[in-house]
Amino acid sequence: MASGKAPPEHFSILYFAAASTFTTKTAEYLPAPLDACLLFPVLEERYPGITAKVLSSCAVTVNLEYVDMDEDRVGEVVIKAGDEVAIIPPVSSG
Repeated sequence: MASGKAPPEHFSILYFAAASTFTTKTAEYLPAPLDACLLFPVLEERYPGITAKVLSSCAVTVNLEYVDMDEDRVGEVVIKAGDEVAIIPPVSSG
């Protein structure tokens, strides 16, 4: 589990709600740099099925700013070493 500052050449990724349940983690570190548009394929490789069950309906932030994960936007946002990424599934209200 990730806690504190990411090791050199890595970024931290935080998983919330269904993302945490699917990965069985609340956080981890991944190698940087990584184009934000490539994050979902990387996570799908690590956690088969996560794209359809979680990522297709979630929001993503990089350093607390929402990021458009459209594959047509390659190169617009690069996740760098030390960055913090959050995977935030939709929240339902009752």
